[in-house]
Amino acid sequence: METSNYDERVCICTLNRVFGFEPKLGIRLIDYFGCASGVFEHPDETARLLEYSAKYLPFLTDESLEQSRLELNRLQELGCRFTGINEDGYPPLLKEIADPPMGLYFRGTSPVEEVLGKVPAIAIIGTRDLTEYGREWCWKIVEAFSRCKTKPLVVSGFALGVDIAAHQAALRYGLPTVGVLPTGIDDVYPYQHRGMAEKVSQTPGCGMITDYPPGTVPLKINFLRRNRIIAGMSRATIIVESKEKGGGMMTARLAWSYERDVFALPGRLDDVRSGGCNVLIGEKIADPIFSLDALSEALQLGGADAAASEEDLRQRVLDTFRETYGQETASQMADIAQAIRKRRQLTVEEIAVETGLDYQTARSHTSIMELEGLIGIDLLQRCSLRRK
Repeated sequence: METSNYDERVCICTLNRVFGFEPKLGIRLIDYFGCASGVFEHPDETARLLEYSAKYLPFLTDESLEQSRLELNRLQELGCRFTGINEDGYPPLLKEIADPPMGLYFRGTSPVEEVLGKVPAIAIIGTRDLTEYGREWCWKIVEAFSRCKTKPLVVSGFALGVDIAAHQAALRYGLPTVGVLPTGIDDVYPYQHRGMAEKVSQTPGCGMITDYPPGTVPLKINFLRRNRIIAGMSRATIIVESKEKGGGMMTARLAWSYERDVFALPGRLDDVRSGGCNVLIGEKIADPIFSLDALSEALQLGGADAAASEEDLRQRVLDTFRETYGQETASQMADIAQAIRKRRQLTVEEIAVETGLDYQTARSHTSIMELEGLIGIDLLQRCSLRRK
């Protein structure tokens, strides 16, 4: 075998593929030899160490190394890279869990060292069946983080519901975000998020990661392995909405087992999509989120600037309606948006009282804002902000 085949990154990429579902075995081999290349340089010793796991030996071959070398070359052409567990760019907290992946595939425009190692990572997760209440508070949480002195990396799993809402909110408010995939780095799941994945990958400070080799399809078994990366690389995990069983609950419990902070958004007792959050709070696994300022302080991010947050909302409404309806009407609509932000589910009548507008004007303005997608109005005429 040529010496060049013992390139450390090629070797650890191979071990990651071979021991992906049992990374502890691969890590023990690396610890024993002091490097990944030692596994291939000393095949007899490797065979002895794997006496009770001999099923892996047929995959620790020259052909496997060549496959990894070709794979790494292709990744470079695609603008991706592979980072081993002992390289710069591997998330420091992820190394602390019992079964960290031996390496991660990364896709993004910024160096992986800047994306995964510079700022604290906070996971925001939950149900795919996201309610308007959950969406609103997911955006509020991310918005609050964007006003903190220390701006975190928002981590999630790129799934429908809470996950994608967290990524969208992060991009909207200028926070870095990373999506952790249950597939190879050359794929995206669910497929309708491919455009969003491209946007994340092209945004400085953001990216997509996975420990699955290229070509891996989204099998059901892949998701739990993916979830441990979300929980493991994050200082804290926030669960926005979840049923009592589901991937979000598994991730939250994993985070707790890793001795990381877990927070949950309380919900109504009769809402099945808040059932999981309420259970985690009741079991003392998660702390309830009662205040965005308190949450930011608990995460040691520094206080959020609420005044700046309100001003950002006001400016967004003014920019949306000023040209079409004039400054006075746009300003009234901004007053309505701020009133709804302060008191969720205000009725149109209550909005009229809060803003000093007559009922017909308030009704007309809220109808226009609903058509624009800025607010939602239910059958009882209760209004809430709708996050795009």
